[in-house]
Amino acid sequence: MKIYISGPMTGMPDLNFPAFNRAAEQLRAAGHDVVNPVEVNDGHSSEWADCMRNDIRALMDCDTVALLPGWHDSRGATLERHIAQELGMTILEVEDLLLASTEQ
Repeated sequence: MKIYISGPMTGMPDLNFPAFNRAAEQLRAAGHDVVNPVEVNDGHSSEWADCMRNDIRALMDCDTVALLPGWHDSRGATLERHIAQELGMTILEVEDLLLASTEQ
């Protein structure tokens, strides 16, 4: 399973990078192959549309989307979830995915 992390960035302290990085670390520790948008883009200096183009390209290499809290208030995360849903990808909350990983 290759997992793409999706969640809010715009308007969040530190662009929510700590939450993305923590989720990536936990998912990797559980043995998952993870794509973290924080690692895909250059960070604070990129324009939203440029970041989304890069993120969507990375999303296309995954089969699962893991949603961070607050994703539903994020234009980018909502778009990523919509694309994943339309393509029949698995969509889970990060917490649920981590819980399932620890139960195995």
